Amino acid sequence: MQENLLTAVQVARYLKVDKFTVYRLVAQKKLPAFRVGSQWRFNRKMIEEWLLKNSNMPSTRKTQ
Repeated sequence: MQENLLTAVQVARYLKVDKFTVYRLVAQKKLPAFRVGSQWRFNRKMIEEWLLKNSNMPSTRKTQ
């Protein structure tokens, strides 16, 4: 499970943004995260789902 949890710095690198952008998105409740003590942690799968949901790319899934 540990490899599925990311720090704010790791998420920033993954998204290619500054870590303060990650903290701002968390504060605005736009990015899924949870606290462990005083630090934020991010579930890799939830971040990937968030990216797909918030992407401006057309969905490859067909609607029924």
